[in-house]
Amino acid sequence: MHNPYSEIFRARGAKGFAAAGFLARLPIAMAPIGIVAMLSQTRGEYWLAGAVSATFALGNAFVAPQISRLVDRMGQTRIVVPTTIITLIAFAVLIAAANQDWPVWTLFASALAAAAMPSMPAMVRARWTEIFRGRPQMNTAFAFESAADELVYIAGASLSVGLSAGLFPEAGVLVSTVLLAIGSTAFILQRSTEPQVRPVDRATSGSAIRLRPVQIITLSLVFIGATFATTEVSTVAITKEFGQPGAASLVIGVYALGSFVLGIIVGALNLQAPLQRQLAIAVALVALGTLLPLTAGTVPLLALTVFISGVAISPTFITAFGLIERHVPEAMLTEGITWVMTGIGIGMALGSFAAGAVVDAFGAQNGFWVSVASGVIALVTVLLGQRSLATHECELEGCEAAIPAE
Repeated sequence: MHNPYSEIFRARGAKGFAAAGFLARLPIAMAPIGIVAMLSQTRGEYWLAGAVSATFALGNAFVAPQISRLVDRMGQTRIVVPTTIITLIAFAVLIAAANQDWPVWTLFASALAAAAMPSMPAMVRARWTEIFRGRPQMNTAFAFESAADELVYIAGASLSVGLSAGLFPEAGVLVSTVLLAIGSTAFILQRSTEPQVRPVDRATSGSAIRLRPVQIITLSLVFIGATFATTEVSTVAITKEFGQPGAASLVIGVYALGSFVLGIIVGALNLQAPLQRQLAIAVALVALGTLLPLTAGTVPLLALTVFISGVAISPTFITAFGLIERHVPEAMLTEGITWVMTGIGIGMALGSFAAGAVVDAFGAQNGFWVSVASGVIALVTVLLGQRSLATHECELEGCEAAIPAE
């Protein structure tokens, strides 16, 4: 039987940059929840843990597109190296501040500096696009990356929580920092697959966020991201309430399983329905799934409901990035992809903060209501944007024509 995934990895250098990119982006998921797990143990306040985590995630969400815009203009190596070094130093300071009980402002300052972390999912997708631009294999590559993103977001969070709960509070953030260093170094050393820098003209001198489809997808994924963070924070709190804090890692881990498998299947099927319609269906399933954890009264039931609620997340990623690839010109692709990741990051930041506040005020299980509200808003956004998201095959000239000149 034909396996489309084995075909994309026959490309020279694909296995290497995909593996390195996977390691380098684990901190995207590990760091925010790792900060929550670290500070909730060392400082004992969920609101503070959520606020510091939100500072990092929100800062990264706003800075990463600007970094990716520089990458489109100057190349991956010239930008990724210095920004990664800044991030590594900042995480080291944050760990020390938590461990040594430094003033609260040092927590926020170091979290903000760590926001210089570049968007590795965008860098990896740019390399796939360089190899398979205009060929059917690119859709398969994007599907693989979307499934990998889902695994990173949920399995990475599970690993981070497990390390912090099982070893010491700072373990999750520490391991996240080490993985960032190793993965980024391995990725940048693979120069043969680095995309070439394309010249900037009047049509592509603006920002990708000015394109209406990018705005719609980014906004919808703000609220999809909020469902991630709310599930994670509420799970940490509710398993502690059940007297089984170590179970949080397992519960968050199963969140990934169904979504990862379904995402791989969807990518192999090459569905023919319009992408904007696929996105609406996937987001509708996510919204419905957010209701399930509200019914959980035990850890096994919580794990089951979280598993079911996460199955549509990877298909949401696949269709969202597919739409971005069709609506954004080649010279702005890294930035366009990063804006989608920005939406997720902003949502995770806001969801983490909101869920922490709700948990402190109303109890652990009520934190899941933040997911319910987020899922509904995401669905409404996608439904209202169906016309603008109508899929077309994006040629550079057509995309450029859609971008207002500065």
